[in-house]
Amino acid sequence: MISRSDDLELLLSVVDCGGFSPAANQLNVPVAKVSRAIQRLEKQLGVTLLQRTTRRISLTEEGKLFVTNIRQGLQQLESAEEQLRLRMDQPKGRLRVDAATPFMLHQLVPLLGEFRDQYPEIHLELSTSEGIIDLLEKRTDVAIRIGHLEDSSLHATLLGRSRLQLLASPDYLQDRGYPASPQKLQEHQLLGFIPPTRLNKWPVGEGLEIKPDLAASSGEVLRQACLSGEGIGCFSSFMVQQDIDDGRLIRILQDEMQSPNPREQVQAVYYRNTALSSRINAFIEFLKPRLQLS
Repeated sequence: MISRSDDLELLLSVVDCGGFSPAANQLNVPVAKVSRAIQRLEKQLGVTLLQRTTRRISLTEEGKLFVTNIRQGLQQLESAEEQLRLRMDQPKGRLRVDAATPFMLHQLVPLLGEFRDQYPEIHLELSTSEGIIDLLEKRTDVAIRIGHLEDSSLHATLLGRSRLQLLASPDYLQDRGYPASPQKLQEHQLLGFIPPTRLNKWPVGEGLEIKPDLAASSGEVLRQACLSGEGIGCFSSFMVQQDIDDGRLIRILQDEMQSPNPREQVQAVYYRNTALSSRINAFIEFLKPRLQLS
């Protein structure tokens, strides 16, 4: 028997992914299954929800109203189910976690085995996003964010602080030398982020906004470039401490770094209007003592 809520979940996936095929790929289901779900909903409702062209799909006015309402409805349904689990005091169910690629690789992935052994009834779904995401739109339960949190609709639990470091490889420094001051950094090859450029404001000296010679959207890409001798980068300790300990990367201008600063904060965030579920609480409390941030 096909669940009505399953069809609604498929509709949201089509809207969020921008098409039938991307939604089917993300959910690992046949495109035909997605198409049939939308057809069933439109037949039951007696309206057209999606406008289809050869290039894209878009919501009709009726579709926009319907999608807004079902997002809220599905969230309430999930909250009701979670309240029952809370009463049973047995953390279980799907937990959707999002983090930037470096944090996912260097901090979360090494802890997965222990977490799954401790909470075998919690089924993790992991996603990586290099920028700020809409938790509701992406249907994410909890996201790990680095830096100051501006969205007041989110609840945040501070997991710790991770100091920023200016780093370069030994080969780069042997070839180009050490910068003697923050101002001298501008004479070097600098690694930074593509827009938005807030991450290109380095907390060194009085503060330095760089124009990167090599820019990327991912901190992990910049780390690999730094290891390969492509220049000087600014990294959170949680992703480079092992490189420093092993001598693959060298600290630069360590005494000139501003600390503490807002970019050091590592936080778990979730919506304020969502009851703190047992699975989210279990995940956060598990992480706190095990993260290697400094």
